[in-house]
Amino acid sequence: MKRLLIIALAAVAVGYLAICGLMFSKQRLIIFPGPTERAGLAGKSVFVDVPQGTYLLWRDAGPGTPVVVHFHGNGEQVAYRTDLAELFAAQGISFAAIEYPGYAGAAGEPGEASLFEAATRGLEHLTGPMGVDRARLVLSGQSLGTGVAVEMARAGWGTRLLLLTPYTRLPDVGAAAFPWLPVRWLMRDRFDSVARAKDVAMPVVIVHGTDDEVIPFRLGQELSTAFAHATFVEVPGGHHNDLWDRPEVVSAVLQFVKPR
Repeated sequence: MKRLLIIALAAVAVGYLAICGLMFSKQRLIIFPGPTERAGLAGKSVFVDVPQGTYLLWRDAGPGTPVVVHFHGNGEQVAYRTDLAELFAAQGISFAAIEYPGYAGAAGEPGEASLFEAATRGLEHLTGPMGVDRARLVLSGQSLGTGVAVEMARAGWGTRLLLLTPYTRLPDVGAAAFPWLPVRWLMRDRFDSVARAKDVAMPVVIVHGTDDEVIPFRLGQELSTAFAHATFVEVPGGHHNDLWDRPEVVSAVLQFVKPR
């Protein structure tokens, strides 16, 4: 009987380690499940190629207007955000969204370092060949993209920072989703926004729904306390993907982004 118990426990341990190994090897397929085919455009947005393999979505609302530079969620692509481009353009705000490596026709493989590098190249192209003054930039991130936006802010880009459904660090999200796995040991892409927040001095607005089923509400709350100048906007009953459908969220965002 004792031998059978030992064999059973060994089998469970081997199975558990096999699952851990599988999750480790496949983690980037889980974290970055982006579309591989580029979608078409709607409205007046255009694609602008950026050297070395990425591109951005661009909607120009006119000379001198603020420019929201958006970093999207992990299951999206920039072409999906033409709705935001038109929303902002109607308010006299230009819009750009930089594509991630490996997503929808962009070259390379997704990962924390490669996303940061592509974001930097996109911002350099926007403020270089495209002639956008750096003082016009407002950084925006949603879900996965909040980690990219925070790093760009830490690096000195942008004058304001908008974060929707953010997290403290990506392993905290993974640990909430898979509490039975040692996620914090397994994850290679950390996106440690809470550590970077201390180096961000610009005004920050964080928007998070209380019923977010993907990134726990408490993580957005915790992140807001790490910035020197952050306003936390709680959305009662808000979920992970419905914030832009809420007039109170749009109103708060526009009030933050539009020049005073």
